[in-house]
Amino acid sequence: MQSVQRLLSICVLVLGILAATLSSALALPQLLIDMRTNEVLYENEAGIPWHPASLTKLMTALIAFEAIETGQASLSTPVITSANALSAAPSKLGLPEGTAITLEDALYILVVKSANDIAVAIGETIAGSEPAFVDMMNARAAIMGLTGTHFVNPHGLHDPAQVTTARDIAMIALTIRARFPQYDALFSTRTVALGDSRSQSNNELLTGFSGTDGMKTGYVCASGLNIVATVTRGGRQLMAITLGASSSRERGEMTAQMLFSGFAGGYRGTGRTVNAVVNQPGLLPVDMRTDICGTNASQYTEERAEIFSAGLDGQISYLNDTIVPPTHTIATLGRLADVPLPRPRPGIPDIAAGSPANQNLSAGFGDSSIVSLTPNP
Repeated sequence: MQSVQRLLSICVLVLGILAATLSSALALPQLLIDMRTNEVLYENEAGIPWHPASLTKLMTALIAFEAIETGQASLSTPVITSANALSAAPSKLGLPEGTAITLEDALYILVVKSANDIAVAIGETIAGSEPAFVDMMNARAAIMGLTGTHFVNPHGLHDPAQVTTARDIAMIALTIRARFPQYDALFSTRTVALGDSRSQSNNELLTGFSGTDGMKTGYVCASGLNIVATVTRGGRQLMAITLGASSSRERGEMTAQMLFSGFAGGYRGTGRTVNAVVNQPGLLPVDMRTDICGTNASQYTEERAEIFSAGLDGQISYLNDTIVPPTHTIATLGRLADVPLPRPRPGIPDIAAGSPANQNLSAGFGDSSIVSLTPNP
């Protein structure tokens, strides 16, 4: 019996490696990273420009975490829904204008429901306006050396100038996990509840791949289906990134396959850290709209299914586990007028982006740097 089980495991691993080889031929950006060493175990097109979609919200969350860290906000700070926030297109929470929730609940909604109105409201709460918050996002990206990234909004709704790379998204995600482990529960939560309403994460691995503990998905027509997923198994922590999948099946299965092979020793590693992955900012970002939402969508989906068939009827699947992730219940604070933010704690420096002091800041991950929450004029 043990011999049979061992043979089956070897067969699954071989199939996984073959699938990885096929997927790399498709030129979809992918990264597999050992989170303890930041070594890139596998990489494909990780430096080419791509539209981030709601992966943008990882930077929105990072700025919010740093605002809390510096005392310029707290988990109980009211986040008030403005008319500007409500003007964002779905997905959205859609509370009446002037309704407040705590920043803690807003962060859960940002990550789990991926609500665009709440992304704007968080930005307005922290920076005073959406444009000022976007300035902060870009300042933080510059400090972290995200040379392939530019933000136009805090939610990821499509704008041709909103661009990133798999490498840069990995840098943001790794920084969050290293510096702010107290917020891990945000990313492992599957469902947020408000009254009788339930909203669920689109992270397929949370319910089907054992050990998954985060992080975020994203989708617009121009980007295809994006995901960052983190998994802990047997004392190892891996992060996988896939950009541009044609369906939720492909996104989940392709990412799970990469993780499965990583834990099984299917990748020898590259000997390079994420920082060493080279961005290619001179290229135009890939636009997937014709293949994902346009006239070519059906044909493209069929082609993808022929090349990567995991998860289809009668095919191998890497999402076979049954997991019930936690639910977070939120509540509104009612209708509130503008509420001033807490003042920064005494003794915390305010380092302006681009100032000489910034030249000494680490690029990210476990650094304890303080980023200015007041953009340069």
